[in-house]
Amino acid sequence: MRAVILAGLGNPGASYTGNRHNIGFMAVDQLAQDYGFRPWAAKFGGLLAEGKVDGHKVFAFKPMGYMNTSGDPLSRLATFYKIPPEDLYVIHDELDLLPAKLRVKKGGSNGGHNGLKSIDAHLGPEYHRLRVGIGHPGHKDMVSSYVLSDFFKDERPLMATMIQEISRHLPLLLAGDEAGFMNKVTLAMKSPGSKP
Repeated sequence: MRAVILAGLGNPGASYTGNRHNIGFMAVDQLAQDYGFRPWAAKFGGLLAEGKVDGHKVFAFKPMGYMNTSGDPLSRLATFYKIPPEDLYVIHDELDLLPAKLRVKKGGSNGGHNGLKSIDAHLGPEYHRLRVGIGHPGHKDMVSSYVLSDFFKDERPLMATMIQEISRHLPLLLAGDEAGFMNKVTLAMKSPGSKP
C-alpha cells in the first residue's frame, strides 16, 4: 500500500483559525473528517491523523510551529515513515490566484511563501503543491495583514465549497491524475449548485 503525507499549512492558535493563511489547515480538517481518519494526535511537532483513501495510506498533518517553521515537523514525519518528497502533498494559500481557484504542481518556486520556503530548506522542492487561491490585496505592503485576516463573509461559503470539492476528488490526485483532479474541482466550482 502506498503511503503519502497530506499536509495543510497554517498557524496554530484560535486567533488564526479563520485566517486566509490557514486554508491548508481547513482543508486537511475536512479531508480527515470526510474519510473517517483517526483522531488528531500530537506527534513530530504537529497534529497527525491517519487514515485510508482509495487504497492509499494517508498521513494528514498540520505542523504546529508557525508558518515559517513548517519544514522541520514535516521533515521529521517524512523521515520517520520513510516517505519521499514525491509522495508529499502540501495544501497552502496562494496570493496569485483568485479566491477558490486551484492549481496543482510538483516542484518549482516557493513564490515567497514562508511555509514553502521552510519545506524547501528541509526536504527540497520536489513535492506536490495544492495552491488554493485567496486573492491579492493589491499592494505588497498589505500582504501580511491580508493573509492574517479572516475571509470576508461573502467569501466563506465559496471557500467551504472549494475545500469540500478538494476532499471529494482527492482519490484522483492520489492516483496521479492531477489534471483530472483540477478539472473536477474547477467544474464543480463553476456549476450553479456550488455557490450558496
